[in-house]
Formats: sequence, structure tokens, C-alpha cells
Amino acid sequence: MPVIIPHDLPATDILKQEFIFVMHDKRAKMQDIRALNIAIVNLMPTKVETETHLLRLIGNTPLQINVDLIHMASHHSKNSSKSHLQTFYKEFDDIKNKKYDGMIVTGAPVETLKFEEVDYWNELTKLLDYAKTNVYSTMFICWGAQAGLYHYYGVDKIPLDKKLFGVFEHYRVDKSPIVRGFDDIFFAPHSRHTSWDVEQVKQIPNLNLIAYSAEAGAYILTSDDGRFVFVSGHAEYEPYVLEKEYKRDLAL
Repeated sequence: MPVIIPHDLPATDILKQEFIFVMHDKRAKMQDIRALNIAIVNLMPTKVETETHLLRLIGNTPLQINVDLIHMASHHSKNSSKSHLQTFYKEFDDIKNKKYDGMIVTGAPVETLKFEEVDYWNELTKLLDYAKTNVYSTMFICWGAQAGLYHYYGVDKIPLDKKLFGVFEHYRVDKSPIVRGFDDIFFAPHSRHTSWDVEQVKQIPNLNLIAYSAEAGAYILTSDDGRFVFVSGHAEYEPYVLEKEYKRDLAL
């Protein structure tokens, strides 16, 4: 079944070339099917690339899915055109009275800042509070996971001596449905400057450690009710994204 996306979204051609079934919203409205409603809060500067990564994975399902792309109105994007955001994205005020089956909050290259120093932090916290009662389940990725854990549980990120960068071995340490089908040992990519104190995380009631890496630390955490899923790495990355980031970092 298809992912329902706005007409002329740049990711469309890439997804079609990969035989991902996508459908434009006008056609979807003609079908009498209850689609799942998913919001993607895209905090990454590389909007189109991130859209493609996530829509590729969301499209790998037998369900019809309607996707709303969300951006932070309080942030001025230097890397995405105003026309792209106006055409394909919604703001929090546009969706605050809507219910979603799921939400994805992406990472963002703001790790070295304190959360309160991020220019859109107040807007993001309103959205996180909204998600508690208006979204059935929310997945947070990388910095998005750190922001969610900080806002909901008071767990702050800690700086690493050097950037954690690469593909690392992980262990499944819980039989949560979120890792059903995973091997007991699996690999996942990471690209970040900060982490969590694993022992602190383990002491938090109603929070479960699902997967862990000796090198990368806590990888997947979930709330007891399954409504929050925190992923510290980037399982959504396609091949060579880490290589591009590595070359970018070398040029800095």
C-alpha cells in the first residue's frame, strides 16, 4: 500500500525509481480507505534527504499512510528554500487540533547547545506536550531522542570526548515488540557528539532499555506503555550517508 504525499514533493521521483509505492493526496482522497496518519517533525537542515530516508521506510508496509511534514516556524532555515517549506510543510499551529497514529521527531545538528539555547526549543516543547495526548506513539531519533528524554524524564545529554561516528554492534536486551524480528546481535549507525548516562537511564521508572552497544551506549529506549520510542542512532540512514558526513567533518 502507498505512502500518501503532497503533489510534486521532491522525494517522489527517487522513491518511484526504487519502486516504493507513493500516491499523491488528491488520488488518495478518492479511495475509501482509513489511512494511518503520521507526522514527521523534520528538524534536519537537509530536508529533502531526510524526507526520502524516512518515506522510503514508511512505504515498506501493507498499510496506506498519510504523512504530514512539520517544521519549526520559530527557526529560520538556511538550507531549505522558503518555497519548499511553504509548499510541503505544516507548522505546529496547523496541526495542534489534529490526532495522529504516529509521529517521528528527527535529529538536528544542535548537540553542542544546551536544549534551552536552541532557537526553536519553546516551540518544540509545545509539540512534545501535544504528543502526549494527541499521538498514539512517537519515535524520536538521535538529537530528537535526547530532546524527548530531557523534556519528559529530565535526562540531560553528556558530551563525549570525541564524536561517536560509525556502524557499531548492538545487543537486544529486551523482548519488546519494537525489536521483534531483530537478531540478538545487530549493527546500526551513529553520528553524534553526545550521549546518555546508561546507569541513570536504567534507574528511571517506566523507561525500558531495549537495545545497547558497548561502544555506542543505549540505543533503543521505550516507555512502559510503548507511546515513546527513543533511538540514539540513525537506522534510517541509507548507504554512504555516513561517508558524506565524514567528508563534511574533515572539511570543517
